[in-house]
Amino acid sequence: MQQTIEIPLWFAILAAVLALIGLADRLLVPGVRWFLRRRLNRVIDDLNQRLQLKLRPITLTRRQSLIDRLLYDPQVVAAAEAHAAEHEMPREVAMAQVERYAREIVPAFNAYFYFRIGYWLARRLARSLYRVRVGYTDTAGLDAVPRDATVVFVMNHRSNMDYVLVAYLAADQAALSYAVGEWARVWPLQQLIRAMGAYFIRRNSNDPLYRKVLERYVQTATAGGVPQAIFPEGGLTLDGRMRAPKLGLLDYLARAFDPVEGRDVVFVPVGINYDRVLEDRSLLRKLDPEARRVGATAAIGTMLRFAGRNLLRALAGRWYRFGYACVNFGTPLSLRAWLQQRGAGDLRLHDKAARAAHVAALGAELMSRVGAVVPVLPTALVSQVLLDAGEAGLSALEVKARCQALIERLQAGGARIYVPRGDLDYGIETGLRMFGLRRILSRDMAGLYRANPADAAILRYYANSIVHLLP
Repeated sequence: MQQTIEIPLWFAILAAVLALIGLADRLLVPGVRWFLRRRLNRVIDDLNQRLQLKLRPITLTRRQSLIDRLLYDPQVVAAAEAHAAEHEMPREVAMAQVERYAREIVPAFNAYFYFRIGYWLARRLARSLYRVRVGYTDTAGLDAVPRDATVVFVMNHRSNMDYVLVAYLAADQAALSYAVGEWARVWPLQQLIRAMGAYFIRRNSNDPLYRKVLERYVQTATAGGVPQAIFPEGGLTLDGRMRAPKLGLLDYLARAFDPVEGRDVVFVPVGINYDRVLEDRSLLRKLDPEARRVGATAAIGTMLRFAGRNLLRALAGRWYRFGYACVNFGTPLSLRAWLQQRGAGDLRLHDKAARAAHVAALGAELMSRVGAVVPVLPTALVSQVLLDAGEAGLSALEVKARCQALIERLQAGGARIYVPRGDLDYGIETGLRMFGLRRILSRDMAGLYRANPADAAILRYYANSIVHLLP
């Protein structure tokens, strides 16, 4: 006997949607996953043929697996138990806190995004803002780095553009994993940064449990051979001078290093400099105790106004790039060789005080090597010359003559000078033009250049980038 069954329209629509979801889950999604996985594997194979430092297995490990590895790490578990006992909480609560820290720290590296999208974006951004140059590279030293070593690029920190610039210039060498501060933990920036292989750190955290999770991640990545890039200064320079190193990450690397059987750690000093640092005025404001503090909304507004002004200049054909951005790659330093030369042996066997002394010496050595390869650019030369001249005006010819004398002093100390196009006259004119466009310099009717007194701090900021190189 046949009967007609009526069902509500909403139920029919819901059943149809669920059927489509089930069909997609069983037929379409596996096919899409296979296609994407096949495409990603092709990218990885191509990269491993091209890169000097191939992608390590740990780099390609699923993020959840890395998080689980941290959760069950014996040292992390012991730290969680101590934390639970100290704060009189259940062990499960401490382990849940460990999981939150691990998810905050561990990156989600995507090779396709890094080398196909991230590289393209970094290249376009860097080259649209600056004339990007590699001034000096110790090619022989870099070629001698063992292929199985963990390479750590150690850099001075002048601008947030440092991340973009070095990632772009080192893209034919390796996929770099950066340590990024909490400033970048905003949507959608943090998702993009994680996909680029970076990991987040709380620079001023005093939580021993958090520090242990971070330490074990850094040590796991280092043992797995992940190429890394660190800024020992721990933050942007505010006055243009190089800062003393903070030793937290270096201590993590050193305290787990096996000098006999472990993978060697090789530090590559990288010097970065700009004709113009986009954040220079905001950085200098932080040194002025009387300056009004700017909130996040006001900072975003300032950035948008800056971008708008430059966009209007570009549309009118009156926009210039912000001079030169130059990167130098110095002579690598093997941690194993350094420990042998110092007679330090295995730092894992030292007490805290002895290990700290060795790590401090290592930090000083690395910062010395980084400082030695910081490029000398036109604005730094012009700044130093005009500051030395004081209130006296200088003609263009006098500026060039004094810059030439300054270059000779710097070269006597082994500094790396970048002369644009190999033409010093052109380079000095570039530096003068950069400051003239910003009204930091004025030129009188007699053709003499003088620094505006109100902007002397800006000139000192750029002169400070090379002050450590002066004999």
